[in-house]
Amino acid sequence: MFLFATLAEATQYLNFEDMMGPNSEIAFSVFGLPIRWYALAYLAGIFVGYWYLLKLIGRPGAPMARRHADDMIFYAMLGIILGGRLGYVLFYNLGAYIEDPLAVFKLWDGGMSLHGGVVGVLVAIWYVTRKDQLSFLRFCDYIACVVPFGLFFGRLANFVNGELWGRATTVPWAIIFPDSGTMDPRHPSQLYEAGLEGLLMMAILAFFFWRTDARYKPGFLFGTAAIVYGLSRFAVEFVREPDAQLGTLPWGLTMGQTLTIPMLLAGIWLVATAKGRRQRIEPIAGPDAVA
Repeated sequence: MFLFATLAEATQYLNFEDMMGPNSEIAFSVFGLPIRWYALAYLAGIFVGYWYLLKLIGRPGAPMARRHADDMIFYAMLGIILGGRLGYVLFYNLGAYIEDPLAVFKLWDGGMSLHGGVVGVLVAIWYVTRKDQLSFLRFCDYIACVVPFGLFFGRLANFVNGELWGRATTVPWAIIFPDSGTMDPRHPSQLYEAGLEGLLMMAILAFFFWRTDARYKPGFLFGTAAIVYGLSRFAVEFVREPDAQLGTLPWGLTMGQTLTIPMLLAGIWLVATAKGRRQRIEPIAGPDAVA
């Protein structure tokens, strides 16, 4: 404890505004129109994810062709935006939106739920696979492999915007976020999430996809992604400042942790039962069937 306190006292905590400057949420302007980091993060996640998805479906036994990937990009964007917004309204701030229903449409004011975005994407996948008679779970497996790109860029945007900061702490790498209402140094929890939900999940899924036969076990990669994200989000919530309007819920968890539990349980079930769903895979794209 003495060493910890000594290190904390010796640290000159970084101030977010000194690092990023005023209006950090704006990347640049085009003819006076501000281009926000959030918009760039969404675009980066979509385009990099699409590029990687094309690499994935180029392997034998892919559950979709390029035309399906092209369709999925459009419907996934709708699912992320509509599902993310609806999830935030229902789970995080329903009372405020009941008082001012038109505020639901003010996306520029922020307020998106990742759990809601996941549900929106799943609805999009269900629609595309039902329309084209494709395997829902195998489609989910491939989409799960590209999700970490969006999470990584999104969490970096959270940090640049100076939002969703962590709880007060004295760790040497703590950062002061003036918008938090205090000058207490805080965990840069956005960066923790970028590393865990983005880079770590990306590495784990890439290993299973490229180095094992996991992609031939419907639901395995999807379930693995749910487990990695669920554990990462649940852990980071202990050092992330809860939403002011909710705080810690009566049962001792935050809303983020509570919504993550069903995801974890579903992920564990999908991974545990994936081997039993393996069957001969006839490719949608490419010449090779895989037993």
